[in-house]
Amino acid sequence: MTREGFSFCRLCDGRCSLKLTIEQGKLVRVEEDPQPPPGREGICPKGLAWPEILYHPGRLKYPLRRDGDRGEGRWRRISWDEALGLTAEKLSELKDKYGARSVVIGLGHPKGLEMMFAHRLASVFGTPNVVTSGHICHLPGELASVYTFGSACYASPEGLPRCVVLWGNNPPETRCGSLSLSQLRSALKNGGKLVVVDPRRTGLAARADVWLRPRPGSDGALALGMLKVIIEEKLYDEEFVRKWTTGFERLEEHLRGHSLKRIAELTWVSPEQLVAAARLYATTKPAVLQWGNALDHSVNSFQTFRALAILKAITGNIDLPGGEIVPQRLPLTRPGHFMLLREFPRSPEEMLSGEFKLLARSGVVTRVSAPRAILEGEPYPVKGALLFGTNPLLTYPDAQRTHQALCQLEFLAVADLFLTPSAALADVLFPVAANFEFNELAPYPPFDGFILAYPKLLEPPGECWSDYKIINQLARQLGLGQYFWEDEEEALDFILQPSGLSFEDFKKRRVLQVRAEVKEYERRGFRTASGKVEIYSERLEQMGYSSLPEYVGPLEKLSEGYPLLLTNAKAMAFYHSTGRNIDSLRKIYPDPVVELSPATAAELGLQEGDWVYIETRKGCIKQRLTLNRSLDPRVVFVSYGWWFPEKGPAELYGWRESNLNVLTGSEPPFEPAVGSLNLRGIPCRVFKA
Repeated sequence: MTREGFSFCRLCDGRCSLKLTIEQGKLVRVEEDPQPPPGREGICPKGLAWPEILYHPGRLKYPLRRDGDRGEGRWRRISWDEALGLTAEKLSELKDKYGARSVVIGLGHPKGLEMMFAHRLASVFGTPNVVTSGHICHLPGELASVYTFGSACYASPEGLPRCVVLWGNNPPETRCGSLSLSQLRSALKNGGKLVVVDPRRTGLAARADVWLRPRPGSDGALALGMLKVIIEEKLYDEEFVRKWTTGFERLEEHLRGHSLKRIAELTWVSPEQLVAAARLYATTKPAVLQWGNALDHSVNSFQTFRALAILKAITGNIDLPGGEIVPQRLPLTRPGHFMLLREFPRSPEEMLSGEFKLLARSGVVTRVSAPRAILEGEPYPVKGALLFGTNPLLTYPDAQRTHQALCQLEFLAVADLFLTPSAALADVLFPVAANFEFNELAPYPPFDGFILAYPKLLEPPGECWSDYKIINQLARQLGLGQYFWEDEEEALDFILQPSGLSFEDFKKRRVLQVRAEVKEYERRGFRTASGKVEIYSERLEQMGYSSLPEYVGPLEKLSEGYPLLLTNAKAMAFYHSTGRNIDSLRKIYPDPVVELSPATAAELGLQEGDWVYIETRKGCIKQRLTLNRSLDPRVVFVSYGWWFPEKGPAELYGWRESNLNVLTGSEPPFEPAVGSLNLRGIPCRVFKA
């Protein structure tokens, strides 16, 4: 029997709409949906690989318990009752002995409801420590929008921009941002202007009207330069600024102290290029500015995003079709309500990284703070961890320190699709059901202004459970079942309740999307204390943070020992550290690749295809060299997220060999509001392996 089904991918933020062909209950083919909902068009190699992922021989299918020393690679199959019972017993012992805060819950990039269920579990268990990538992914920009507009700011789902600025963002590769790939392509096809800010000459940079090639990590200074040009040349929307902003004069005065000459020195972008980009963006409406994850990776992250949010506002691109929108919230249960934060508030004083006040208000702690607490007992000891869909050995800064920390835990449980380097250190492994194998809603919270229905179309293999079923049942074992659901799928209806839809209704509708209303702010104002865009933020000032965007750095200088600057990029075939065990994806990128300019390679005696070492003050890895003529001779691009499944669990899959995070640190300085740190623009050297 052959049938068709429709769902969405969840292997990256693009969440493309897919057509699935199912034979005898098995997925045999994935194609692009011929009639996708708006904004969900497209498919990439990851999406095409779903059958290979689901039926991979290495997939975890049964709960496992460590049999031997940690990291030895020996396991024995156990029942779900034993796995959950043992986990509940160990967590309860740690809670009784050290307190609930001695247990951390670690999450990877949000895929579905695992994040919100984990937060709910943390609340009722009593730990304030949910470790996420938030401080170096998404939250700095989200919070900058909140403290400027009062809420998130998205590209309008309607209309086409006449100018697009892609800042540290390469949508064809990463599908990052609220401007859909189809909107971008249509805008450019219809003569739209394009500004690209990227140290590499990407495919889009090659066709850009203006391409800015900044020093990695200097984006904050460049954003201030754009503001300075637009304000001093009076290219801003004077009516909007007069009626709908506060603090503009203070910003104007603040920018007088910044010279374009000094900004050019900091950013490596000439004043002429900067002026050209600023003029094009400010004078071409409607315009959209889409930032990417690269901007999260510095001690300037929050203030950089503040500057970019202000750029969106003063150019008059808010609440315009083809521009940006500051929409009303989707009719869903509020995330804080789902997380039970009112009933079980998290005190910043109790959180591992509570000193970062804006991050603490988001309910999460940094990836740097957990290893510190495990290894040093600061600010207090952490003894146990639950990890859901995360691979800390590859994705946490300072990988060698992370390895020491995971090995020192008294108890570690991991839920994942496959054995990863981090999962191989676990005491208990939970096998996770994959996309299409259970009913779900995602993304929730709706980060980019939409939420999608993911219907169950297939039976999971073996004894795999969804992440949120695992958490639901673990809560029962912990004696906390009253805070969860008899049937965890009831949570889907609970989330949708304000919309008036049940999940069964929503499966037919498939999408809830924010609406774009022209100049909605004229009717409702902005959700700030003043009702306006707050360029000068008294709220930030009261918390001890800069009330106007500022730039600190660059903090690390080149030297004779480390004469190059390291940055990194993600490959389209992989998402973070996933996919290296999938043959079709590995054929596209068989090896980790480091990019250098031909001039730098020649000076170092290196040739295309050589295996080379990359070294920083933290460590040394090797990757295969490729030459890129578009790079500044001082810049090195390193591949992110690499491990080698073929090496086996006893070697932890070669996690050290090519892992970018062996080169990164976990020491201060940190961004004071959100705790991000410098992961780009790191001094390094390169030499032949």
